[in-house]
Amino acid sequence: MPRQASRAAPVQAAAAPKRRASARLSAVSEAEVKRVKSNTDLSGNAKTTAKKSKYFEPGSSAEPGGTSGSAYEEDNGSSSGHDSEPEEISGSEDDPKKKSGAKGKQGTSTGRESDSLKGKELWREGVRTGLGPGKEVFIPKPKQREAGNVPYQDETLHPNTRLFLMDLANNNEREWLKAHDADYRTAKKDFETFVETLTPKIADIDSTIPELPTKDLIFRIHRDVRFSKNPLPYKIHFSAAWSRTGKKGPYAAYYVHFQPGSSFVGCGLWHPEADPLALLREDIDENAHRWKEVLRAPDMRREFLNGVSDDDDAVVKAFTHHNRESALKIKPKGYEVDNENIQLLRLRSFTIGRPIADDDLTGADAQDRIAHMVGVMEPFVTYLNSVVMPDQ
Repeated sequence: MPRQASRAAPVQAAAAPKRRASARLSAVSEAEVKRVKSNTDLSGNAKTTAKKSKYFEPGSSAEPGGTSGSAYEEDNGSSSGHDSEPEEISGSEDDPKKKSGAKGKQGTSTGRESDSLKGKELWREGVRTGLGPGKEVFIPKPKQREAGNVPYQDETLHPNTRLFLMDLANNNEREWLKAHDADYRTAKKDFETFVETLTPKIADIDSTIPELPTKDLIFRIHRDVRFSKNPLPYKIHFSAAWSRTGKKGPYAAYYVHFQPGSSFVGCGLWHPEADPLALLREDIDENAHRWKEVLRAPDMRREFLNGVSDDDDAVVKAFTHHNRESALKIKPKGYEVDNENIQLLRLRSFTIGRPIADDDLTGADAQDRIAHMVGVMEPFVTYLNSVVMPDQ
């Protein structure tokens, strides 16, 4: 016979009676009915909250029912129409007076905003329009400057090209040039055609100048600001150079610089490299009389050396004064301070040039003036090339 345990078995808690699904549904329905009844009873006695608080009404609308004139607020009001009462919606749609009044105020506000934007250079970065959310500003692209009564011609520079460079000097920014791209391209094309038609005239005077394409003669207007303290992105002038290899190379070149108020025509070697510079100084030390002979030419003295007298010391003084900015203070290595040609030996650039008025450069005879000066400069350029790159 099995042995019975002496410990009493635990008493299980009585299980709660299970509710049928039908009973639960009936209970939920009764709760909903009670909630609906309570809401119905309270709707007549309790105060309803205002749909629009007075603290959020625009301060500019002094009259009741007036609009603020903001398109952003009007759009929000129309989009939330399902929360408003039917009488208010139908009244705002059916009443033409209110509708026309809202439009009139909106037009007045838009006009005031457009007037406030007048005179602002909206193309500049960081300019604030003062408009609220949801507003758009359409910045009209500046119109291209008209040619006026002066037509564009290949052999002359148009006055608009000069005006463009003046505007660029006052607005040397990428955003401005992008907005005035049409004026830039027109001015650039005008200078290119001028250089293209001037090249054959220079080649007729100096037979060593080939007729190269303009891209090999004209310098870019963009500045290299990577290692410069000047952050301006563009040059404020157009320029071109003619040599045996165009604007680049070891040869002496003729140079035309078009900048309003600072235009000039010149030639020579500007900051030659070490080897050509050594050849030039060696030739000065041995053949200084040849240099002085070229500089003492009557046309050279009259056009480029301020009309100095026919004297060696006078022409050397005028020539070194023109190149004084890059000259050495004492002496170059390998030469004595008491060298009789020390003034010429100190030079690091060998150039001549003279300013030309803007009216002369934009006149009908501008190319003839430049060609005349090239004829005066040709012996000097030829002699420099014979020293740095002698013909084999």
